[in-house]
Amino acid sequence: MDSNKLRQKFLKFFEKRGHKIVPSSLLIPKDKTVLLTSAGMQQFIPYLAGEKDVLKDFKQRHICSIQKCFRTPDIEEVGDDTHNTFFEMMGNWSIGEDPEKGYFKKGAIEMALDFFVNETSLDKNKFWITIFKGGKGIPRDKESFEIWEENKIVTAKIVEFGSQDNFWGPVGETGPCGPCSEIHYDRGVEYGCGDPKCGPNCKKCNRFVELWNLVFMEYNKNKDGAYSKLPQRNVDTGIGFERLLSVLQNKDSVYETDVLNPIIKEIEKISSKNYKNNKKSFRIIADHIRGSVFLINDGISPSNIERGYILRRIIRRMIRYGRILDLSAGFLSILTKKVIQEYKKVYPELANNQPEILSVIENEEKKFAMTLEKGLKQFEKLLESITRNSKRKSIQGEEAFDLYQNYGFPLELTQEIAKEKGFKIDKTTFLEAQKKHQEISRAGAEKKFGGVGEAATYQAMKLHTATHLLHQALRQVLSNNVKQMGSDIDSRRLRFDFSYSKKLNPDELKEVEDIVNKKIKENIEIKKEEMLFQKAVKSGALAFFKEKYPEKVSVYSIGNFSKEVCAGPHVKKTSELGSFRIIKQESSGADIRRIKAILE
Repeated sequence: MDSNKLRQKFLKFFEKRGHKIVPSSLLIPKDKTVLLTSAGMQQFIPYLAGEKDVLKDFKQRHICSIQKCFRTPDIEEVGDDTHNTFFEMMGNWSIGEDPEKGYFKKGAIEMALDFFVNETSLDKNKFWITIFKGGKGIPRDKESFEIWEENKIVTAKIVEFGSQDNFWGPVGETGPCGPCSEIHYDRGVEYGCGDPKCGPNCKKCNRFVELWNLVFMEYNKNKDGAYSKLPQRNVDTGIGFERLLSVLQNKDSVYETDVLNPIIKEIEKISSKNYKNNKKSFRIIADHIRGSVFLINDGISPSNIERGYILRRIIRRMIRYGRILDLSAGFLSILTKKVIQEYKKVYPELANNQPEILSVIENEEKKFAMTLEKGLKQFEKLLESITRNSKRKSIQGEEAFDLYQNYGFPLELTQEIAKEKGFKIDKTTFLEAQKKHQEISRAGAEKKFGGVGEAATYQAMKLHTATHLLHQALRQVLSNNVKQMGSDIDSRRLRFDFSYSKKLNPDELKEVEDIVNKKIKENIEIKKEEMLFQKAVKSGALAFFKEKYPEKVSVYSIGNFSKEVCAGPHVKKTSELGSFRIIKQESSGADIRRIKAILE
């Protein structure tokens, strides 16, 4: 069964059973406490928690989707048979219950069996089931055990596990969660480890593949770590799309399925090398190029913080493995086009955004390719020096930080290369060196981020207020990923540094300037509130250098336009600023632009 047929079968199956098909949400979640969408249920969290009315917004309790997901904890594991960063999650939900229309454990289990056996022709005799054996003050899932037995699953193939394997969620620190029951598929002894006790969740082999996770969401994890009952019971299920494909197509890994194999074939073509002899490099590049395309498509740009850092990290990792394969400069552009070609039928927006996606990829490739060779030479010199002068097989934190600071090598990349050479990194001293550098930088740049001080002149207060308007205007015109990287004010002008990878064109500069002047003319009141830092961030206030903020902070809002954590002070109303004019833009470092502006 090919990938398109599987998509259609899944959606039609649940649509016929009264489920509303909901499109995938973006990889940038609405939940500000997590960086990326990593599960199908994330867009439904307010409904699962009972905070929003699912009937009002979706007209029914039963929902089905195929969700784009991106997970970061296992980036270093990408290259084996099972791990991916980007993947798709097929899922169905029953949110809340009523006597006639809701379903819980019985409904979820029976529909899962129906789909697998009758729609995908999987052999029911190869199913192994796991259930929650109890823990965290929550009882054993006896009900699920009995339902599986009723549906002719052999008792010996229903295995009980604890909270690590069979209790799902929440996505963040708090939220909806519950015990889960998983369907594992036995691929046969040839995939096994030889242990007669081998079964689901074996850590030594890939014989048993987890295909479908059925979460029975009855609980909410609170801030104190305790679990309380939700006001409603929900079903939240998820199938790893690529993982199921690998079983249905009888492939050893997801990289041989029809969603990733075309990219593998393209790498073979441009490298003139064989996939079987270079599996790790091929798989890393195939996974990361697909992930990069979807991250950029959803509005993420490479940077040194948060989501942008994840994107930068996987692009740089691709470039490094491209070098191992002797791929020519520009190879990422070829692969980007291949990903878009393969996925545009399912996600047509990729084709519409192809020029922008290519621009971001090409920019980042050019920038890092220039420093990679120098950095690798420096790395070799470092190892040579260590080997010549001592017997240690570790790289000190200061040495690793120098590679990061001068050559843009993320710690993870240095660790990966070091491991290949038989060396370890002292991560603790790396973080100490990084912290020391940050403290020095902050000491020299305190006024850039901390406002203008208590003895501020009226002109400085006006210019400082203008930086807030400028910041939001840049985010509105360019991208919500734009972030303040520094600012400086004197008696005549403001200087504002922000994260962005390319020069603004004249139209963009004019649009930014016009937005600021429009807000000035609207005579908006500047409002100050005192609140806890965590509450400020959750309310949508922008904040930077989070570790230096006190527990209680000041939040300045300019109507509904701008909201930032800031020490102040500011003027009372925007009309006091007069007229705003940009006088210069320039580069202020890698991926950092600088604008200078005046008030007239």
